[in-house]
Amino acid sequence: MARHWKELLPIDFYSVSSNGMLHDYDRKVLSLLYQPLIGALPISLYFTLWSELEQNRIHSGSINSHRALMSLMQLRLDDIFDARKKLEGIGLLKVWRRKQEEERHFFYELQPPLSPEEFFNDAMLNIYLHKKLGKQHYQKLKSFFSDQKVATESYEHITKSFSEVFASGHFDSLYISDELKEDIKIDASETFIGRGEGATPSGFMDTFDFELFASGLSKSFISEKAFTPRVKEMIAKIAFLYDINPIQMQSLVLRAIDEKEEVNIELLRKVARDWYQIEYGDDLPSLAQRTQPLHLRTGSSEPKTEEERHIRHLETVSPLKRLSELSGGGEPSKADIDIIEGIMFNQQLPPGVVNVLIEYVMIKTDMRLSKSYVEKIASHWARKKIKTVKEAMELAKKEHQQYLSWQVEKKNKKATTSTSKKVIRQEYIPEWMKEENKDQPKNTEITPELERKRKQLEEEFKRLKKR
Repeated sequence: MARHWKELLPIDFYSVSSNGMLHDYDRKVLSLLYQPLIGALPISLYFTLWSELEQNRIHSGSINSHRALMSLMQLRLDDIFDARKKLEGIGLLKVWRRKQEEERHFFYELQPPLSPEEFFNDAMLNIYLHKKLGKQHYQKLKSFFSDQKVATESYEHITKSFSEVFASGHFDSLYISDELKEDIKIDASETFIGRGEGATPSGFMDTFDFELFASGLSKSFISEKAFTPRVKEMIAKIAFLYDINPIQMQSLVLRAIDEKEEVNIELLRKVARDWYQIEYGDDLPSLAQRTQPLHLRTGSSEPKTEEERHIRHLETVSPLKRLSELSGGGEPSKADIDIIEGIMFNQQLPPGVVNVLIEYVMIKTDMRLSKSYVEKIASHWARKKIKTVKEAMELAKKEHQQYLSWQVEKKNKKATTSTSKKVIRQEYIPEWMKEENKDQPKNTEITPELERKRKQLEEEFKRLKKR
């Protein structure tokens, strides 16, 4: 929990508001569409904050401490903080902070979820939901949130207009006095209670190199005016979803230009999806199959040292492939894949950084991926804005003792006695971790099963060296 002290304390106060009126139907959308993507804890936090709003109001009118929120939800502060981050990332919460002397106050504004129509038409959320739930459950949810459309083609439209029904009185009756002007004036400090608009996940514009993208496009084929803010946002989102680099995106956009010389978003989605299926032979994209983006790699020169070669490997292999390599070539379990895709989606860590995280955690947790341990370190790296493999390695070495203490805390809570026969051997440490750990004791007790897995890992790294 120590990693949160600079950002959030139990004594910090907060108040809650909502961006427009939240309706009971929103609960179904949050539970059935958002919960599979971000988990139950963030949704529980959303509902808890929502409960502080009075009926038919958009502001709570009260101030509470985070200590009270911890007691109410029976959760630790770090769990609440991580859940809050997921709500922010997926567009369900906006956060403001104000500091006065030694007191900090947070203002939490709940954002309404997207409507089912917006959610199922989103260029990214619907894809991830399908990937999480599978075709059958996805189609079932889609049917639940839709209904038969009434065909009106055979009917005559006879609705009356305003001017056909109402007539204006004498012009003098519309005279507005100064007193009336004051009465109808809208107070800038107040807002009307209504329905706010749902927000989709954002931040994709920062991950796409539009300068490189534009440099390869000829103005004779497409005008700069075609790239409106909405079009650029969709290009960045589709690029993130299908792991398309700026050079590849150039040809896909040219194939999506319509007769008006504008970028047809729906056509671009189809072109990108077809490209992905041809490239990877899969229905839907998986975050765990991505590799480090070109602009986040260390360089184009040929690696000379062993560490440089290992960095290059982590930059060019997907987390799914790296997980398979560390497992002796076996297929990773669905639980492990869900853990990896969860941190890539929620913390938005680049694939190369995730590879470093996988290596570090598996070495330190008996070749297993511990969900809570992985998410704890991933949240820390996300707040540190770690983007490259080298940055991740350096931070892992620098914060090694801190991460070790988290692991010890977890082990103490789940301490069990083992009667398995144990052996003493030299623990394998990746090359990039050796410098930081040279003063650490290298002997450790492990079971025969762990001995076998460690040998497999050593053989795998030897094969990488030969490459």
